[in-house]
Amino acid sequence: MSALFSPIKLRKLELANRIVVSPMCQYSAENGAANDWHFTHINSLALSGAAMFCIEATHVEPIGRITPGCLGLWDDITEAALKPIIASAHKRSDAAIAMQLAHAGRKGSSQTPWNGGQQIPIADGGWQAVAPSAVPQKEGELPPAALDAAGLERIRNAFVDAARRADRLGIDALELHGAHGYLLHQFLSPIANHRTDDYGGSLENRMRFPLEVFDAVRAVFPADKPIGMRVSATDWVEGGWDLDQTITFVQELKRRGADWIDVSSGGASPLQKIKPGPGYQVPFAHAVKQATGLPTIAVGLITEAQHAEDIIASGKADMVALARGMLYDPRWGWHAAAALGGQVSAPKPYWRAQPSQFKELFGKTTFGSR
Repeated sequence: MSALFSPIKLRKLELANRIVVSPMCQYSAENGAANDWHFTHINSLALSGAAMFCIEATHVEPIGRITPGCLGLWDDITEAALKPIIASAHKRSDAAIAMQLAHAGRKGSSQTPWNGGQQIPIADGGWQAVAPSAVPQKEGELPPAALDAAGLERIRNAFVDAARRADRLGIDALELHGAHGYLLHQFLSPIANHRTDDYGGSLENRMRFPLEVFDAVRAVFPADKPIGMRVSATDWVEGGWDLDQTITFVQELKRRGADWIDVSSGGASPLQKIKPGPGYQVPFAHAVKQATGLPTIAVGLITEAQHAEDIIASGKADMVALARGMLYDPRWGWHAAAALGGQVSAPKPYWRAQPSQFKELFGKTTFGSR
């Protein structure tokens, strides 16, 4: 039996396999609201064969967006825009639908990647970004405003409000974005966090706000629905956030009821030195899993079915999440199942698609004739 196509249970959420469609920013929302692009994107990849699809970084307040095109869930308008999309995905697919809640912090007010990705000046329609400290992401940028007590409370409450809205929408699981140099990661990393109060300095203090956000979200999201967190295991910069600190942080998340850790890396500094390659972040997921016992998701240039199978079979991670690979091959899960002898769920109108040599790819199906 394929390890990749074995089931896994997270609280009451039962997943038929270990494949996740990773959250991928689409930069295509309108004032935070999803539109027909998101309908197409989400409904297409919900049929990929992955057991769980995670909606892209969904920002909890307007100034928490990375770009003007980023998705949000902060009011009735943004909630209503997502409602028919999620309802359709649930109706047509057996995949669980998760959502990644996020705040960009000092990386907000940026151009979309295809427009250069640079900071947008306030005079050109940008906004004042916020962060743990008034330290810009890179030299020459407008510094973010350091968050005061009222700002911290506002953002905690915004995560809570978004979590409640996500539950109303029928979201099956949440992932908090604590990676890639965005706000929660900014609090963790000494590169971005220069505070001298209870939210800066020691590791305990730097972990405080991300843990408060997790606790607040866990308190309002239904107890039978799982919540995970994406982390950057290292900043890839000397003196920055690293694997040992990550493990301590994950141990605290475990005590608070976290259900999985999605282990990525980098994003806190343009000085990072990374040598990417297939599976280059898998050792981080393995180390976190070994040290904490929490289920981990491995990410990072995993594109081949056998590679994903080996990661799960060897115990290096409990799930794998694909991003670019899914965009390139929206039926990646089908093809992985064919290669590994697994099965995937597909809607009945697609049952005739299975090649004759993989006649049980969708299970035993029968067709009438006329």
